[in-house]
Amino acid sequence: MNDIKKILHELHEKKITVDEAYLKLKEQPFEDIGYAKVDLHRKIRQGASEVIYGAGKTPEQIAGIINVMKEHHQGAILITRLSNESAEKLKSLGCEIDYHADAHAGIYGTIPAPEGESFIVVATGGTSDIPVAEEAALTAEVLGNKVKRLYDVGVSGLHRVLSHIDDIMSASVIVAVAGMEGALASVLGGLADCPVIAVPTSVGYGASFGGVAALLAMLNSCASGVSVVNIDNGFGAGYLAGMINKIRTERE
Repeated sequence: MNDIKKILHELHEKKITVDEAYLKLKEQPFEDIGYAKVDLHRKIRQGASEVIYGAGKTPEQIAGIINVMKEHHQGAILITRLSNESAEKLKSLGCEIDYHADAHAGIYGTIPAPEGESFIVVATGGTSDIPVAEEAALTAEVLGNKVKRLYDVGVSGLHRVLSHIDDIMSASVIVAVAGMEGALASVLGGLADCPVIAVPTSVGYGASFGGVAALLAMLNSCASGVSVVNIDNGFGAGYLAGMINKIRTERE
């Protein structure tokens, strides 16, 4: 009998109260597999299962973590910052992941159907920003959100943004991904009535300082309702956008 079933049996037999059972579920320990301590109850605490950060891990280590999560029915498993070589090795180890080269991410299992009709817009300033944007979009989708992608709609041609004004004004949250001077977030923040999550990217010429110029521009946005995540942090933006969108979905 696994730990969750044991708790439920104790609750059924009235050996513990509902509050005690809930606390035990929240405090369930991780599984220690030596090189990793897999958090099996993050979904109970935070609403989403643990995500595997692929960079710096061997394919064998990633496979071990996936197998533990699979055994405990964790649902779709997202592996971020995953190289194509590691993805191929994982497949040879029996982990049939769906690899998304643009996002440098892999997904083990099936992406859940979106919950509700509210949606997230993920927009990029240019085509070079797509890898970060795809990381954000896939993260949000794995969390059960509907995502609309608006790519290459940067400020060098504002007519491209305005052609999507209906989606921009209907979104529950917008992820604005841009390098160079990072102006896209301010433009979208001035058009939309929803939160805008700005993601500076390392795309740009020398004085962009690897995304620092875009980061500072986004932090100093004159548009209200714009928040900023770290440089190239598509995962963080997608995760936060998913949390915001789910609040709206629950109210529908």
